[in-house]
Amino acid sequence: MLRTTVCLLSCPCVRRTALVYKDCPCSPDTAEVCTDVVCLLLTAEFLTLRLGQLQSVGILAATRGGRRGDITQKGYEKKRGKLLAPYIPQIRGVDPSLQIDSRIPSSQVAPVVCKQNKGYAVNARDERFRSDLHTEAVHAALAKYKERKMPMPSKRRSVLVQSSVEACTPPDTSSASEDEGSLRRQGRTASSTPYQSHPSVEHWFNRVIQGSSTSSSASSTSSLPGGRPHTASTSSSATVLAHLMAHTQLDNHSAPPDVTGLLERPAHVERPQVASVRGFPRGYSQASVMETADGVPVNSRVSSKIQQLLNTLKRPKRPPLREFFVDDFEELLDVQQPDPNQPKPEGAQMNPLNGEPLGVVTNWPPSLLASLQRWGTTQPKSPCLTALDNAGKPVYTLTYGKLWTRCLKLAYTLLNKLSSRNEPLLRPGDRVALVFPNNDPVMFMVAFYGCLLAELVPVPIEVPLTRKDAGSQQIGFLLGSCGVTLALTTDACQKGLPKAQTGEVATFKGWPRLLWFVTDGKHVVKPPKDWHPPIRDASNEIAYIEYKTSKEGSTMGVTVPHSAMLAHCHALTQACGYTEGETITNVLDFKRDAGLWHGVLTSVMNRLHVISIPYSLMKVNPLSWIQKVHTYKARVAVVKSRDMHWSLLAQRDQRDISLSSLRMLIVADGANPWSISSCDAFLNVFQARGLRPEVICPSASSAEALTVAIRRPPEMGVPPPGKAVLSMSGLSHSVIRVDTEEKLSVLTAQDVGQVMPGSMVCVVRVEGTPCLCRTDEVGEICVSSSSTGISYFGLPGMTKNVFETIPVTAAGVPISDRPFTRTSLLGFVGPDNLVFVVGKMDGLMVASGRRHNADDVVATALAVEPMKFVYRGRIAVFSVSVLHDERIVVVAEQRPDASEEDSFQWMSRVLQAIDSIHQVGVYCLALVPANTLPKAPLGGIHISETKQRFLEGALHPCNVLMCPHTCVTNLPKPRQKQPEVGPASMIVGNLVAGKRIAQACGRDMAQLEDNDQFLYMQDVLQWRAQATPDHPLFLLLNAKGTVASTASCLQLHKRAERVAVALMEKGRLNTGDHVALVYPPGIDLIATFYGCLYAGCVPVTVRPPHPQNLATTLPTVKMIVEVSKSVCILTTQAIMRLLKSKEAAAAVDVKTWPMVLDTDDLPRKKPAQIYKPPTPEMLAYLDFSVSTTGILAGVKMSHAATSALCRSIKLQCELYPSRQIAICLDPYCGLGFALWCLCSVYSGHQSILVPPLELESNVSLWLATVSQHKVRVTFCSYSVMEMCTKGLGSQTEALRMRNVNLSCVRTCMVVAEERPRIALTQSFSKIFKDLGLSTRAVSTTFGCRVNVAVCLQGTAGPDPTTVYLDMKALRHDRVRLVERGSPHSLPLMESGKILPGVKVIIANTETKGPLGDSHLGEIWVSSPHNASGYYTVYGEEVLHADHFNTRLSFGDTQTVWARTGYLGFLRRTELTDASGERHDALYVVGSLDETLELRGMRYHPIDIETSIIRSHKSIAECAVFTWTNLLVVVVELEGSEQEALDLVALVTNVVLEEHYLIVGVVVVVDPGVIPINSRGEKQRMHLRDGFLADQLDPIYVAYNM
Repeated sequence: MLRTTVCLLSCPCVRRTALVYKDCPCSPDTAEVCTDVVCLLLTAEFLTLRLGQLQSVGILAATRGGRRGDITQKGYEKKRGKLLAPYIPQIRGVDPSLQIDSRIPSSQVAPVVCKQNKGYAVNARDERFRSDLHTEAVHAALAKYKERKMPMPSKRRSVLVQSSVEACTPPDTSSASEDEGSLRRQGRTASSTPYQSHPSVEHWFNRVIQGSSTSSSASSTSSLPGGRPHTASTSSSATVLAHLMAHTQLDNHSAPPDVTGLLERPAHVERPQVASVRGFPRGYSQASVMETADGVPVNSRVSSKIQQLLNTLKRPKRPPLREFFVDDFEELLDVQQPDPNQPKPEGAQMNPLNGEPLGVVTNWPPSLLASLQRWGTTQPKSPCLTALDNAGKPVYTLTYGKLWTRCLKLAYTLLNKLSSRNEPLLRPGDRVALVFPNNDPVMFMVAFYGCLLAELVPVPIEVPLTRKDAGSQQIGFLLGSCGVTLALTTDACQKGLPKAQTGEVATFKGWPRLLWFVTDGKHVVKPPKDWHPPIRDASNEIAYIEYKTSKEGSTMGVTVPHSAMLAHCHALTQACGYTEGETITNVLDFKRDAGLWHGVLTSVMNRLHVISIPYSLMKVNPLSWIQKVHTYKARVAVVKSRDMHWSLLAQRDQRDISLSSLRMLIVADGANPWSISSCDAFLNVFQARGLRPEVICPSASSAEALTVAIRRPPEMGVPPPGKAVLSMSGLSHSVIRVDTEEKLSVLTAQDVGQVMPGSMVCVVRVEGTPCLCRTDEVGEICVSSSSTGISYFGLPGMTKNVFETIPVTAAGVPISDRPFTRTSLLGFVGPDNLVFVVGKMDGLMVASGRRHNADDVVATALAVEPMKFVYRGRIAVFSVSVLHDERIVVVAEQRPDASEEDSFQWMSRVLQAIDSIHQVGVYCLALVPANTLPKAPLGGIHISETKQRFLEGALHPCNVLMCPHTCVTNLPKPRQKQPEVGPASMIVGNLVAGKRIAQACGRDMAQLEDNDQFLYMQDVLQWRAQATPDHPLFLLLNAKGTVASTASCLQLHKRAERVAVALMEKGRLNTGDHVALVYPPGIDLIATFYGCLYAGCVPVTVRPPHPQNLATTLPTVKMIVEVSKSVCILTTQAIMRLLKSKEAAAAVDVKTWPMVLDTDDLPRKKPAQIYKPPTPEMLAYLDFSVSTTGILAGVKMSHAATSALCRSIKLQCELYPSRQIAICLDPYCGLGFALWCLCSVYSGHQSILVPPLELESNVSLWLATVSQHKVRVTFCSYSVMEMCTKGLGSQTEALRMRNVNLSCVRTCMVVAEERPRIALTQSFSKIFKDLGLSTRAVSTTFGCRVNVAVCLQGTAGPDPTTVYLDMKALRHDRVRLVERGSPHSLPLMESGKILPGVKVIIANTETKGPLGDSHLGEIWVSSPHNASGYYTVYGEEVLHADHFNTRLSFGDTQTVWARTGYLGFLRRTELTDASGERHDALYVVGSLDETLELRGMRYHPIDIETSIIRSHKSIAECAVFTWTNLLVVVVELEGSEQEALDLVALVTNVVLEEHYLIVGVVVVVDPGVIPINSRGEKQRMHLRDGFLADQLDPIYVAYNM
């Protein structure tokens, strides 16, 4: 299977006697030397044979006698030394399998040489050391790379248990481009051992300590310390350290504390609800752990791998990126410029080559059928075809007489006995499918000629075994387009086909409805005496249709007319020198290609006797064809190089075989790059059995042009065979350069003989006009002859391109008036007019402007160490288009017993070998379990189907290595930051351009109402308790939808008083003390909040810990209490018990809690007086929240800001005491807290409170409540909206039955601190439109830490607008609006209307100057309800000093602004708002802290995540972050774990295509691993910390090279 013959032995331990190996006494380590050096890499089976079993193979080491300058032993050593010289210095320290020992004295080898030489004929063909040099070259190239370490992917243990379809299948030598498969040898079952058990953690830690590159990761769940280290030799200190590491990893990285607690998500996903706080507060001294630069505890395993990855990426890439200009706006992909030094063809223009004329034969029949009639009537006893069973015994010999009579019966039956409604079913020229198994040539031959006699057109196809065969659908399209209605088959075959319920043969996917007719004897009738079929002369009518599968997987039918069929038989007869009555053995598929041409058509022309060897017999006994040649004294054998391989494997069992009768051994696939090595090896072994070297006749053919060239048998006096040793790099530029000896990368090609008689051949350029090539240029071979196919059935356009090509000279003059047929073979015409083929169009891959052949790449991959690793040599190579270039993908089946370590090592060596020999990077290397790649009809790999599965993410590999860094060289140049334009010139520029400065404000807050004179919330509550004591303010609902509790103005006031008394009397608190309120969502929280204000204390609302998840949620509570300097905790009795429980003590130090008071049963007391703050600027409450970047920040809200916030919301939403609003939000921070605790008291409206947690047990609770209370205004969070969309999407009908009606809703606002999630809001609107929800109702709000409510849609004003942005411009911090549906467009919805009293301006992030309309910058806000500052920012205090009071550097430098930390832009729209002014829309693009700076550009994680989620149906959620300039992607897999590795390539592809970024690490995790906070925002930094600390328990981690 490889382009390699056999190397000279350089293993000191092999002792030779009479060419027989004795067992090799090497240790297991050096035994590898033997196998690698013997290099009998003929097939994927070869190396599995122990050296001791290779007895009769002999060492094919020495030179053969030859014509032109034989290479002597000395010459070989010299050549080899020269070839390997560049690498020898680097070989030290290489593992023994790569060591090439050139120190063996040649005397050890010499005797063999002589001995071998004796048996060689003087004119034997040239020596074949070239292809061994290929293998040796591969190994030397690998040695060169040996020091490059690559991080090995890590896998969860459960994924390691591989589910191979057949764990114990016998070995198979089918290759990727071969079309047939597995081989069974009797008496041998390949028992496969399961995966080696995974070494214990210590083992891996030891490996990390020793600096190993391939430390695979046992998952963190399985990494409990305690196993024994595997390496006994590890020094004790290392073991101790390993133990320490293992323990630290487990103890110290308990997940960081959870600030925002319980999650609003469907109950089945337990998501670690962590709004983590990065780093640990001062009180949290942890044991010393490794930390990154920014203080993240890091697990050594992950960090060492990332370090390795970085090290491999630091190496310079080939080819170097050229400098190229980048337009200010566009990112231009680098277009590969041709290398000025690349080789160019220099020869003269070739001349078309003519074959010898077709000889004139006196009694040549006028058609093939005339020949059949002649032999059938004059030589009826003459044997025509012998069929064998699976034991190799002849089952039946068909004579020419039998063939003739059976064909007559079938023809008569088809024409006269099949009818429908008294109309004959078939008319002359109709197409008929022939569905015959490969072991029944007799029935096939009868059916084929029966159809020809009946003037029907046979279409032979494969037997469809299952309804889902790879490619069977395409065959169906072919049958449909040919209008086939009848299929002929055998009785046995018909019984084996899948059946429908009716008992009829099932209709296969994509197939037309067929009538199945069985051609066995009992179903056909004898024609009457007077019936004679017409035997016409060969015409241009279609004789038969041969199917052909294209590179893309579509199936075409090549039509062959009677005249071409006859002419082809004539040409083959002449070229092969067939004589009447000869015996030939045929191993090929008799339904198409050479098997049909020689074994069914030409045989009848010459009355040959064909011995047909079925594929199933070859599986059982690979020697069968040789035995039949010997038994029947066959003169000709038709085989493929694969059959020669197989026989080599088994030949040692046979002594008494002679091949001396053969005058021609036709190698039908002589065009394969590895056919040369099989021919050589076969000759070496069988020359001793009478095989003459000159009888080996390689041939080249194509479905369109039939036989293109064939080497003539020796008696025809043809020139000797040729061989070309070509430079791979020359070939990649389509130039023929005979290789200079220093090169490693060569292709050894053998000729495929001379052009066929009567045909003219030329070679044309592959692309563009079919222009003749020069003599030293590779192109597509074209044939003009009367013996080619004439069209693709039903495809006139493609037919014109392929069958009617007119080649032209350089001057554009046609070379002939005859049309030529393209053969899809790539090659050239060599010396002596011999044709050489170096590849096929189907396997051509053009990467970075250079051409590579899939078969060559397969051969290189197999040369690495096939036997140990690749299952039956099954490797597929194809290219996929990513980012405007072809990328090479290699997929191999790995043996069931291969370990992780083996597979990774093999993968990295294959990459290096291909890189070295072909100078091309592999984009993706995937390993799949044995027997899982889609099979072609005869067991080979179905390439197009494999490619399809790869692109759909349905390949299910068990190992993947992506190398985008090496092969993607056309990325745009990283953006250079231009020196910023100053703020002054920016303003002037905007004025000149007529652009206004981007500034906008909400309505005035001038008009005051009765309660607007109050500056303090506690005053408002007292006033309401007196004015409207019984007015209900709050209704709290439980999961059943019933009211759990209510509070009127008076009740709330009374409860607040009791809390105030408790604080002053029980707690003895002073004015200004901070109090933590730890309550579940409910009225207690509201009452205690006002109680604190009554007592003059400062409340801090804190989400209570989750009883089932104390370890992560309790430390967050503790941290907020400590950071806020609370002196007291108010809570319920249940939570109080929880805070002091034993479980709590395991998570935090419970002795350090401040005083804890429960407020469940407080005495009914009134405070002496209610506290009045001296100024409204005093602190009212603290609002603590965790940002998406994991920073815990508390902001100070003054009394003035609190009442201004309430007034602003009241005006925007038109809230009055008569209104009802429904709130489904968490009440702990931001706008959620304000709506839940403040607004009802201020405006007097009734709030229906729906705790989001209750939706987990009753998803429809919120919508049912809204419908029941006919609520006009409602607020929710994204997580609530997502739960409703996912949980109720399919239940709208059921909800309608329960009378849920949402037509009452005027505004449904999503409270958020992020870019509007337009996809979610739109799908929510769509789904619930059926329940009456207005499409205009849903909108979003925007707030942030410095101002919790900047925008809110409210009830009046224009609908929110949506614009489409160019994402490429956005990366450059520019806003460019495009049409909806433009490529790379991003929809962006306005974030509601700016609130009354709020002013917004867009400022340049660098210069702090104002920006113009529709320019991207930071949103700055000025308003009476801005927070007055951070109380503390836990994590990054310094960065936030100027957030609350900053001024523009130019323009209006007086106004004090607060920086929101969000990027956005203002755009004046055509709409008018309530005041009649033109409406200014604010668009929020994303948080500055979250953005990723990569390649000089700014990316928003959400954009990359959106692309990734779209790439595969099993990706439930995804998050991206960067670490040391690497882009890390974490995807949640919602599906089986075997899909995990499918995602790696898809994720890498989509990010490259849409964002021009290379993904560094892909982490596949379970659903629910990506932490989100209570607002439904992803906590990416927390995820990053978890990844670096190895806490994610990933299913798979892939490190892209």
